[in-house]
Amino acid sequence: MIHQKIQEHISVTQQLLQNIELLKQVEKAVCLMTQSLQSGGKIHFCGNGGSAADAQHLAAELSGRFYMDRKPLNAEALHCNSSYLTAVSNDFGFKIAYARLLEASARPGDVLVGISTSGNSENIILAFEQAQKMGVHTIAMTGFDGGILKKQADVLLNIPSADTPRIQECHVLLGHIICEMIEDHIFVKGDSI
Repeated sequence: MIHQKIQEHISVTQQLLQNIELLKQVEKAVCLMTQSLQSGGKIHFCGNGGSAADAQHLAAELSGRFYMDRKPLNAEALHCNSSYLTAVSNDFGFKIAYARLLEASARPGDVLVGISTSGNSENIILAFEQAQKMGVHTIAMTGFDGGILKKQADVLLNIPSADTPRIQECHVLLGHIICEMIEDHIFVKGDSI
């Protein structure tokens, strides 16, 4: 079983490597995020369950450090304030919690990265709708067929798999590549914030 699961992971990552359109979408995501950060914007992340953990992980790579010691970048996962999340979920419903916080904290030119293996998480869909009203760029990290987010996202990073663990592993892989490329664009090339 162990060998089989590792082979499944290799198979999906091999498909990523060969998917030229997906690799172009990764570059587009890096450009949007870099432009936002360089102009004083913020990167907002959201997800549920394991995808929430991935959202928090990637936000920390940008706001803390990735490969290099450098200035922090303005990135945050929307679920990290548990008092907000539980209050709004109790008073208004969980499905609007991300959209409501985005309305309060996002500005035009910011970027929202929504991570949903199915692409059909209602709270992330509503956050994308709110982002579009506000002029916030959207990047969807999905799997399966991309779900509803496929049609809503400015950039779609759709993992070619229907296996949730393999999708999530590849989300982190692409997320790490994006973080490294953002560091390189902003700090190595001398365009420091």
